[in-house]
Amino acid sequence: MPLALNQVAVVGVGYSRVGRRTGLSERELAIQAGKAALADAGMSPADVDGVSTMGGEAMDVAYLLGMTPVNWFFTAGQPGPAFVDPAVRSIAAVAAGLCHTCIALRVIKQMPSQTERVSGEAPVPDEARGDAQFTAPFGGDAAAAMIAGLEMQRHMSEYGTTEEQFAANAVTQRRHASLNDDALFREPMTVEDYLASRYVSKPVRLFDCDYPVDSGSAVIFTTAERARDWRHRPVLVESYALSAIRDFNFWLLDDFARTAPWHCARQLWSRTDLGPGDVDCAQLYDGFTIITFQWLEALGFCKPGEAGPFVADGNTALGGTLPLNTDGGACNVGRRHGANFCIEAVRQLRGDCGPRQVQGAEVAVWTNAVGPFAGAVLLTAG
Repeated sequence: MPLALNQVAVVGVGYSRVGRRTGLSERELAIQAGKAALADAGMSPADVDGVSTMGGEAMDVAYLLGMTPVNWFFTAGQPGPAFVDPAVRSIAAVAAGLCHTCIALRVIKQMPSQTERVSGEAPVPDEARGDAQFTAPFGGDAAAAMIAGLEMQRHMSEYGTTEEQFAANAVTQRRHASLNDDALFREPMTVEDYLASRYVSKPVRLFDCDYPVDSGSAVIFTTAERARDWRHRPVLVESYALSAIRDFNFWLLDDFARTAPWHCARQLWSRTDLGPGDVDCAQLYDGFTIITFQWLEALGFCKPGEAGPFVADGNTALGGTLPLNTDGGACNVGRRHGANFCIEAVRQLRGDCGPRQVQGAEVAVWTNAVGPFAGAVLLTAG
């Protein structure tokens, strides 16, 4: 039987200033994002009694936003599946009655450059310990290698997926980004541009990777009953899942073609009467392109191994059978660590996306993560 989750709704979303090396602290990014979400909902800090964060400390953020005292708080630490972690905990807290309104935040800062690490402006580890001693000397701890490289190569080897199909995804998402004022990259891209970009960890190319930035993102969850009191049409939580298939060792997965999204997707669909055919748009994590392809297959939008042709045939473009990452994805709006997919899904279901709006959108899914852990949320228009 599906879980009764429509008691939880999204009523506010917001971003901080986003950019490269903004000079803003985690606190400043969190406060900017939180204030933006409150303004979007038409709420004051007194209307919120819960806070869940990844990046920034929950009690600190609550106090600085003027929300204290709060009835519930949670601070997530890494490793974890990015924004979906504090989001799911917020949903669960509201559903359980631990608080009536909870703000979920993800703050992430651009990693220091090689120049900064060498110059001493950022700490440099003097040794590789534990499992890292077998991988770090060979560059195996880089995300593009241990996550994307292994999984991308496996998908290509097992299913015949091509670089041109990955290119088609990059071109489509850039086209969507061109319609989004929040996107950092809006210039047209061609398949040739993609194929001319350098390898980061073969077969992963530069345009397969999300764009590092400083960013803060916030989403406000409340009860469906309270949601009617605020500024926007409520967006309801239909189903959600947060799961893991092993520990954090990406390189020891049993199957690099079918990772945690497969288990997570089964959990998501088991908790609702809706199915893949009911989804009007999908906002699927693209820290690396292969993650998006895995989610397309895991969620049942295409068969295993068919994500490449599905994308190349135009199904994921605006006007296609499944508009995908309609804000342009993190490769174009910047690494907001999955929060942008939640926010874009909410805006699509509100009908607030202007020239990139999916007409008649009533159901959207958004996801995070890859490898051993994953999270997904199914939303419906209220």
